Amino acid sequence: MRRRPPRRRPAITDPFVPPNVDILLTVAEVDARVGALADRLAPRLSGRPWTGVVTLLGATPFAADLMRALMSRGLDLGFDALWLESYHDERVSSGRIVVRADISRSLEGRGVLLIDDVFDSGRTLAFARQHLGAKGAAEILTCVFARKPEVEADGLDAWAWDAPSRYLVGYGMDDAGKMRGLPFVGAIKGA
Repeated sequence: MRRRPPRRRPAITDPFVPPNVDILLTVAEVDARVGALADRLAPRLSGRPWTGVVTLLGATPFAADLMRALMSRGLDLGFDALWLESYHDERVSSGRIVVRADISRSLEGRGVLLIDDVFDSGRTLAFARQHLGAKGAAEILTCVFARKPEVEADGLDAWAWDAPSRYLVGYGMDDAGKMRGLPFVGAIKGA
């Protein structure tokens, strides 16, 4: 009896790509954009204590990578999270922002680096900026991983990537709670 050669298993570095997703940025391209953003932000984050505040849930992977990149540049920011919800598992924002969980540390007199995943309407960042300003932040800088081209960057201080006008998934961004764990940035085909 002749033995068949063993099936090649994908390498651990080969990401799973759902059939309905186009890859827009590879893992290496994501890493490079986060590093370049950290290089641009580093000079602005000196001179006072800063706290990075991530908007949950989608920006979590980006915030973790950005915080590590800033630390490798000698910047040790505090860290907190603000859970805001406006999509409710839909592909379009409801327009109503709800605070699901607030920050846990004082921001009094500190600078805040507000970190979000996608800037597509500006409503979430505007809400979060006002919310954190009311908590005593001395200065608030906003940054996102992806900025959609159809929106003016009003109220946005820095971003890693100018994204196309497509529905993004992966690297924390989801489609009704799915595909957040993809290590790359993709877009839903046909959406």
